[in-house]
Amino acid sequence: MDPLERVNIDGDTTFALAETAQARGHQIFVYGVADLAWTEGRVTARARPARVQRVRETPGLFGEAVTLDLARDTDVVLMRQDPPFDMGYITACHLLEEVVGETLVLNDPAGVRSSPEKIFPLMFPDIMPPTLVTRSRAAIDAFRDTHRDIIVKPLYGHGGAGVFRIAPDDSNLDSLLELFFSKNSEPVMVQAFLPAVSEGDKRIILIDGEAVGAINRRPKAGQVRSNLVVGGTAEATELSASDKKICERIGPELKRRGLVLTGIDVIGGRLTEVNVTSPTGLQALKRLSGIDATVKFWDVVERKLAARGL
Repeated sequence: MDPLERVNIDGDTTFALAETAQARGHQIFVYGVADLAWTEGRVTARARPARVQRVRETPGLFGEAVTLDLARDTDVVLMRQDPPFDMGYITACHLLEEVVGETLVLNDPAGVRSSPEKIFPLMFPDIMPPTLVTRSRAAIDAFRDTHRDIIVKPLYGHGGAGVFRIAPDDSNLDSLLELFFSKNSEPVMVQAFLPAVSEGDKRIILIDGEAVGAINRRPKAGQVRSNLVVGGTAEATELSASDKKICERIGPELKRRGLVLTGIDVIGGRLTEVNVTSPTGLQALKRLSGIDATVKFWDVVERKLAARGL
């Protein structure tokens, strides 16, 4: 995970997962991606034993760091590193794949590696907004001519960073694409703007492919990004019939890929993203609806461990 010392105890999902694990008597160790190593056929991590507490200044209490063999010394490894989904992230997935046969790694690193948040939904184009993935300026211009009001996103960003709305009369598209393409060799994602975003972006939490609840994230006035980290506000909501159909469509594929904890984003009945790296929203879900998805998550984990004889 990212540093436990800096988590928001009122909102961080990884903290909440650790808190529930601790309450069930599990021993917790934490490490950062820089502490992961492969040597002589073994995958290790320099990790600190930790206890979590709801104290804002000191959310974690740590013991002395030890080197863990992740195949031999641990039962479960949770991949909770935040994106960006870059080569460092992909390398961590490759390394953790080496221990999957002996240790339960969640979400499954091969599944994570092959399911970037904005790429996974491309399997289901009929439930997405009109979408284009490309570096071709001609293709982007043609898409804009058709849909007029568009959203441009970095393909491997997170937390709403770098997401722009280009209205029909906006002259900034050329400069924006120059900026995107000068910084990397990746395509961008372009989507038709969904006016329903003003009513909120629904985050639906799925555990082992089954929907357990949702929150609605409403953007600030005049904004299109509803992510909580950029000022969106969370409110209670229910799953609509179309939400349930979306979950039924994608749930089996999430389960097949070993993506046990996921958060999908739905705007106006259209799937926009499938968050598989470090999905958030579990504390807000519990606060607004009473649904504790961390309990449901650890129930699934413990069943999987029991099936392995652990």
